[in-house]
Amino acid sequence: MNELFIKFIEKLGSIDNTALFAASIIPYAIFLFYLYKIKSVNKFIKRGFSLTVLFVLITIVVSIFTLNYYDKTLVEVDFLHGLAESFLTLSDFVILFGFLKLLNSLEVNNS
Repeated sequence: MNELFIKFIEKLGSIDNTALFAASIIPYAIFLFYLYKIKSVNKFIKRGFSLTVLFVLITIVVSIFTLNYYDKTLVEVDFLHGLAESFLTLSDFVILFGFLKLLNSLEVNNS
């Protein structure tokens, strides 16, 4: 069983996931479309999830830069990888702030 699992993981690791990564923008765009239609969700949550698209765009641009300038992948250039990941952290904090604000606005029934 353990050997079968290791072979399965090795097979997954050998698959090029570029097409899957590119196609994942479609369901995320649908998610954002319907998220913006919900009136009860505040603007911080909506903008936070939208900032995730900015994170992806910045990651792509920085990845291309590191391949051309350093001849390495983004993961191998720590300060640029950290810079790109900071945009994900920013979007996560905006989403968290939005949910905290939404939670605080809910009426508490203690009866």
